[in-house]
Amino acid sequence: MAAAKKQKTQRLKKVVNELKTLRWQNFILLFFAGCINAFGVTVFLAPVKLYDSGISGTSILLSQITPEYLTLSVFLLVLNIPLFLFGLKKQGVVFTIYSIFTITVYSLGSWLITDVLPVDVRMASPLAGEDLLLCALFGGMVSGLGSGLTIRYGGAIDGIEVMAVIFAKKLNLTVGSFVMMYNVLLYVVCGFVMNSWILPLYSVVTYAAGLKTVDFVVEGFDRSKSVMIVTDKPQQISDALIDAFACGTTKIAATGGYSNAEKTIIYFVVNRFQIARMRTIIQHIDPRAFVTISEVADVFKSND
Repeated sequence: MAAAKKQKTQRLKKVVNELKTLRWQNFILLFFAGCINAFGVTVFLAPVKLYDSGISGTSILLSQITPEYLTLSVFLLVLNIPLFLFGLKKQGVVFTIYSIFTITVYSLGSWLITDVLPVDVRMASPLAGEDLLLCALFGGMVSGLGSGLTIRYGGAIDGIEVMAVIFAKKLNLTVGSFVMMYNVLLYVVCGFVMNSWILPLYSVVTYAAGLKTVDFVVEGFDRSKSVMIVTDKPQQISDALIDAFACGTTKIAATGGYSNAEKTIIYFVVNRFQIARMRTIIQHIDPRAFVTISEVADVFKSND
């Protein structure tokens, strides 16, 4: 009994500590993310019967084949919130709060645009008309921007992503493969239900545009490069790089696998415009240096 009480207290303490990490700045940015997603879906996609990915796309389909009072906004809440609550233990309380907040904003924003604001989105996009390609591209990009901002600031705007994290490994799939398989299945179902393959095929364009936009928002437009330099002249190279680029390096002690000789690895981060100059500096000091360059998705300091 005492052990169970202690365990419960520890869990409660852990939750309280997690809640202390909630940031009001994130809520502001997530509010905008939800509004952006609502704009992309209701202004570009839903009016011409294109489908977003994941639960959002499922909600669009269900809103088309059910009575009028079961709107997109209703399905967004009914389908997403249980999935996020199901993933609470796996994803944590902060992630769940951020996600449910964003989904709620997304749902309310969709309702305002379709039912309250003086914007006619019943038959065509107010901005792109009935041009399916424009609607697919811009709908995907705008909703991808909202999804990317949500991920960047601690949440998710689609419950299928949570299911992917929970079940993908059990099914021997990657998270990305799980989400893609769900979307392919969704578009196939849409084709059969609507008795047309034109709209689901254009929806694939939406998915691709959204996916690329999410990558740009989460990882940045101009990815940095991490450089590892194995050299016999670590101090000279390190000093030259610091002097040339006005940023730090990290020196890591290492041992050659074949020669057993003591080596030093210099770890350094540059952008793509600095690579040529960096290569010239290294070759000038140590032509025999071994250099590898890898792409870095994001660079930040721990106090950012």
